[in-house]
Amino acid sequence: MAVIQFINGINETVIPSIKLTRSRDGSTGTARFRFNNPDIIQLGMQEKGDIQGMYLKDREGELITTDVSAKFINGKPQGIECIYIIKSPKEWDRFMRFMERYANKNKLSFTKA
Repeated sequence: MAVIQFINGINETVIPSIKLTRSRDGSTGTARFRFNNPDIIQLGMQEKGDIQGMYLKDREGELITTDVSAKFINGKPQGIECIYIIKSPKEWDRFMRFMERYANKNKLSFTKA
């Protein structure tokens, strides 16, 4: 199991594009998630609750970021962008274990820039 949620208990089914950057020494990094027209911004979702953050959940537990912003075009929500900051080599390893599970579940591949 590896899922992304914006509201606890509701899995996001739209697969994001994810860009990773890592410091030269490999100790810190940033993961930038972009969701185009995710479930969470569709009509009727606001009754289910407010977006408190992005939750990356797997069998080890959850990783959380509150750096979540909506993208609007002509006043209508079009996407969500989230930034997850990785502050240590241990956090990097944990994030990559989540990403491996999420990628396997959703048939994603990694492309080096």
